[in-house]
Amino acid sequence: MGTLKAYVLLITTIGKEMDVVNELKKIEGVRDGTAVYGEYDVVVEVEGKDLDDINKTINQIRRNPNIIRSVTLISM
Repeated sequence: MGTLKAYVLLITTIGKEMDVVNELKKIEGVRDGTAVYGEYDVVVEVEGKDLDDINKTINQIRRNPNIIRSVTLISM
């Protein structure tokens, strides 16, 4: 079985977008992260072998105190 991919859209504390991106890139399972303009502040690409793997990574992402809200999109 291949890898599963998800995208996590984040709203962060104002002015903390790059701090969040830099911290999240240190988490295992995070493949990429970038600050963006628009409704969300950061988009994170996550990969794992299964949903449990993805869930563990997302739980670590959500521990960041500068994240106000997250939305997860699982790739088909």
